[in-house]
Amino acid sequence: MICLAACHEKKQEESGDKQVCISDSLSKMITIDTAKTTTMKDELNLSGEVSSDDNNVVKVFPFSSGQVVEVKVSLGDHVEQGQTLAVMRSADVAGNYTDLSSTNSDLAIAKRQMEQAEYLYKNGISSERDYTEAKENFNKADAANRKVKSALAINGGGNTSENGMLTIKAPQSGYVIEKNITSGSFIRNDNNGSMFTISNMKDVWIWANVFESDISKVKVGYTARVTTIAYPGKVFMGKINEVSSVLDPDNKVMKIKIALPNPDLLLKPEMFTNVIITNDEKNQSVSVPAKAIVFDSSKNYVVVYNSKCDLKVREVSVIKTVDNVSYISSGLNPGDKVISKNQLLLYEALTAD
Repeated sequence: MICLAACHEKKQEESGDKQVCISDSLSKMITIDTAKTTTMKDELNLSGEVSSDDNNVVKVFPFSSGQVVEVKVSLGDHVEQGQTLAVMRSADVAGNYTDLSSTNSDLAIAKRQMEQAEYLYKNGISSERDYTEAKENFNKADAANRKVKSALAINGGGNTSENGMLTIKAPQSGYVIEKNITSGSFIRNDNNGSMFTISNMKDVWIWANVFESDISKVKVGYTARVTTIAYPGKVFMGKINEVSSVLDPDNKVMKIKIALPNPDLLLKPEMFTNVIITNDEKNQSVSVPAKAIVFDSSKNYVVVYNSKCDLKVREVSVIKTVDNVSYISSGLNPGDKVISKNQLLLYEALTAD
């Protein structure tokens, strides 16, 4: 839409007594568009925030209690699957190895006793009861040994050592988007907090806030245009994937989710965004490109093209402008031709005193 500051009153009615012709040189500089009936679109501006896609996020929790000896990554670092994130000294792990050594010894003794009882029983020297008892003792020792091995597997598996050191490794490749430990920290295995959060960031979610008065204007599938302060000239296109069923009790807003691909990793978690939701209404109206509108003296006008020497200035009533399209309630009919480029030159000539 073109705004024109005027110091004198322009003609508000369609100019019909002044003739202005378009020269051959000017005809190459203008653009002519045709007014047409289209379904009106509606726009809703929302504030939002970038979040990681929960389906591609892994939280790393402590396997056991202990003290962090070393942290090898920082917030924002890219890590590969299996890469060491931190090293802990754990009394639990050391205790597991002590138990493993003890149960290994018990298992070896029980095995020898069972083999000896079997030999004596088969040679008729001892009773079947003695052999059965020896087998039961062996099974108990084996169960105890397997229990300790399972505890070690849970507490880090092959990432532990007999001196109680526990290595925390990345379960998947990605970026460290959350880091909650430092060297020297004491960790409890009943702590609900994660040590690290890793995301591949190839897909992100945009959570936007919808006020109560605008809830009826958002639905799953509506088109969303996302912009950020960091990239003012770039628009990220998506659709509403999810609409919350409840309002936030503190700020009385409803959340909507927009899933976006992030192949270039431009969108970062916690980044603020502006979200424009667009949807088609049921109502129809005559529409023209927004750039065809001339705003003058608090009114809107267009330059109607009939022929090179038949141009008229016509006042129009604009309902709204969405996606560079102005919807007109009166002043134009479907099929009318309007000038949408450099029309200001012709408007000045047609309305000059």
